[in-house]
Amino acid sequence: MSTTRRQFLATAGSFALIAASKGPAGAAMGPNDKFDLVIKGGDVLDPSQSLRGKRDIGIRFGVIEALEADIPAERAQRLLDASGKLVTPGLVDLHTHVYPYGSAIGIPADELVAYQCTTTCVSAGDAGANNFAGFRRYVAAQTRTRVYAFVHIANIGLAGFPVAELYNIDFAQTDVAARAIAENSDMVLGAKVRMSENVIAKHGLEPLKRAIAACEGAGTGGKVMCHIGGVETRALMSQILDLLRPGDILTHCYSGFPNIAGDFTNIVQDGRLLPAALAAKQRGVIFDIGHGGGSFDYTVAEAAIQQGCPPDTISSDIHVFSGNTPGMPYLTWVMSKFMGLGFSLEQAVAMATIKPAAVINRTPKLGSLQVGAPGDVAIMELVEGPVSFVDTRNNKREGKVHLKPVQTVAAGVPFGRPYNAPFAVR
Repeated sequence: MSTTRRQFLATAGSFALIAASKGPAGAAMGPNDKFDLVIKGGDVLDPSQSLRGKRDIGIRFGVIEALEADIPAERAQRLLDASGKLVTPGLVDLHTHVYPYGSAIGIPADELVAYQCTTTCVSAGDAGANNFAGFRRYVAAQTRTRVYAFVHIANIGLAGFPVAELYNIDFAQTDVAARAIAENSDMVLGAKVRMSENVIAKHGLEPLKRAIAACEGAGTGGKVMCHIGGVETRALMSQILDLLRPGDILTHCYSGFPNIAGDFTNIVQDGRLLPAALAAKQRGVIFDIGHGGGSFDYTVAEAAIQQGCPPDTISSDIHVFSGNTPGMPYLTWVMSKFMGLGFSLEQAVAMATIKPAAVINRTPKLGSLQVGAPGDVAIMELVEGPVSFVDTRNNKREGKVHLKPVQTVAAGVPFGRPYNAPFAVR
């Protein structure tokens, strides 16, 4: 009896998940074994376990082996003092641009770590089918940060930036995008499409339809990440929302960017949330921030949240242009903005750890500090005191607290001190 490719992929994936969940063979610690790293004395906050309190974290062979009230210092090969600091799972940024040599906008993922405590970054369509192999072989393979990606529906990805990649719809080749998604399914989450008028001109729903078709054709259960902000018409915004499937991601969900004519055509129009946006939220479309340099408007966010569409995930949309803007869309700063909007610290951390980790769904226990999880840890300072924030449309808001990155550990190896000897990463 023949097995379909879809069945084979599903079966292989389940076996891989089982194998990965068992951890390194024969890695059980004896009473005299030492942890490779102990992070000691921190105020641990892990939404995946509803945990908040002083804990020590013991990491061995790249995974978390212990989360305890006290791990004796003598059990550590290396000790990282986190006293007085907030300790969370390594942050997961669902929307970044980290293909620095494939377009004008990419930043090396490892250069972002000091500014936003990210141990996992998702490349949001930097590469399409024509140049994804370059991203995989020459960038992701040499990056300490854990990297996943969406394949752009345009086969050139963002290589032409700032020239729009979908004015010529012929770049959106469904078959080659599907192949790239399928052949790289270990790290590819699905397809990215930008639906702004200044990207797709008058092509309406066609680019989104092709992105969905590519995901379905790949047979890997891929998701679409759909960028909005200044779509061509008000009606088109509702049509985009109606087409998105459960699990697809609406990024820049609170964009206030106008279309070419200057009309505000996003999910809040004339102060009212579109019924199609609420319906999309209710059927399981993921609402992702994707702050960026032009894609987060406080007035849109406040109206949408009040009317039933809070965010699911907080992401930065960090790239060389957005990183130089007054809005400073580094992930910890964007999280701080949402605490200023009334979300708790626990909610903000969840939206940058366990919630985007669930969207990625590739590495068991990602976005968590559970025993057996990857040894990915963020150490931050919770700074209390007046702070001013600005969005991408020069709307200002005041806050009372913000998060300041201190140190990051990826797969059990700190960025900086204490250094491993020999220096080694996965």
